[in-house]
Amino acid sequence: MGEQLSVIVWSKQGCHYCEEVKQYLKEKDIAYQTVDVTNQDERRDILEIKYGVRYVPVIEIGKGNVYEGVTEVGILHLEKALDRYHPKNPAF
Repeated sequence: MGEQLSVIVWSKQGCHYCEEVKQYLKEKDIAYQTVDVTNQDERRDILEIKYGVRYVPVIEIGKGNVYEGVTEVGILHLEKALDRYHPKNPAF
């Protein structure tokens, strides 16, 4: 059927909001990859180019070649984005 969902969490060490996002994804049994920007200004540069932000968390969600970045802080924004990819079963 469709392609598998891909979730990437851009985060840094000591970020409470980043841990909240990762915990939410774990609870929903959604696999994700992490890009750690701790002491990695070049990775923050990538976020600035892609999304116009240098802060984390930023969550990239997509299937195939289509991705979107969730830059707003808060689980509600993440849930809305996940629902766009799989509205009937947010736990995938």
